[in-house]
Amino acid sequence: MTTTELLSPIVISLKTSLTATAITFVLGIAVARWMAGMKSRMRNLLDGIFILPLVLPPTVVGLGLLLLFGRNGPLGKLLAHVGITVVFSWPATVIAAATVAFPLMYQTARAAFEQIDPNIIDAARTLGCSEWTIFWRVTVPVAWPGIVAGLVLSFARALGEFGATLMLAGSLPGRTETIPIAIYFAVEGGHMAQALYWVAVVLVISFASI
Repeated sequence: MTTTELLSPIVISLKTSLTATAITFVLGIAVARWMAGMKSRMRNLLDGIFILPLVLPPTVVGLGLLLLFGRNGPLGKLLAHVGITVVFSWPATVIAAATVAFPLMYQTARAAFEQIDPNIIDAARTLGCSEWTIFWRVTVPVAWPGIVAGLVLSFARALGEFGATLMLAGSLPGRTETIPIAIYFAVEGGHMAQALYWVAVVLVISFASI
């Protein structure tokens, strides 16, 4: 294989994982903060829905995303009207990775928010701070270790995503072929040296992130 063919899955994986992690960071913190303060009876139901991608088989998650973003899916039809096709494209790899990584960011951030002493929040309110200021100047800094842990776990999960990505994005060299997909097809084709090379790369990246 050429150098480009060897590096392409690495570049796609890193670009996908970093983008998916950024998305899960924003969504995970927003949803975790909302859920941490929720008192509704719907909390347990919503919590289960948000965590569901973590416990479902990746192929089931991939099928669900395919039904949503496919040509006949509700989101697929909506995006088709503006000339956007998600399936078998690079954005599909990001959507799949972000979907499976989101529960880790959400769970970790929510746990961090719920462990904050309410007296600290109340003290900030008595000093006249707005809720927005309290969130960014008090809540996030205190919960930051948990948020960072969620970021690392989300990145690692996005980097290792295989099943949902394969179903939604396929395996298009240079476009959607991430490292896990490249490893799978390298082993299937009997190219063990290539597979071991990508395995070594994943180990290095994962260990460095941890």
